Amino acid sequence: MQDMLVRLYDLPPFEPGRWSHKGVKIKRAIAPELHLVCDWVKEYFGKGWESECLVAFGNSPISCFVAYEDNSIVGFACYDATTKNFFGPTGVKESHRGLGIGKALLLEAMYALKAQGYAYAIIGGVGPVDFYKTALDAELINKSNPGIYKDILRAE
Repeated sequence: MQDMLVRLYDLPPFEPGRWSHKGVKIKRAIAPELHLVCDWVKEYFGKGWESECLVAFGNSPISCFVAYEDNSIVGFACYDATTKNFFGPTGVKESHRGLGIGKALLLEAMYALKAQGYAYAIIGGVGPVDFYKTALDAELINKSNPGIYKDILRAE
């Protein structure tokens, strides 16, 4: 899977910290939530993404946003986890897909990267290319597959 490039100086309008939809809200995770969030990520998306989420919790500020409803996590997005200026991993619980939660998490993270002074961001190892093209006008980066993931160790 290729990486994608996002122009942070040309993001769509969005008001960070203000998104909500039918009781679902988004916030930056805080330290006491580490195990709750990372355990949820492991359950729904696996150990690899849990590892990246743990790294995001080690950053200051924590580089993980969570979507939640009635004190239950329904989605997450990390950045600066695999490497600096990379977005991901991110995921939304299957029952909550199609509500705009993924896009809102994405935009929260992109605006956070922009606030750190970056002009561009990289979405690593993109799965849903069309989603990122539509949401951000992101562009595929030539010769980026396998990119940073070239020599990643995997469980047998």
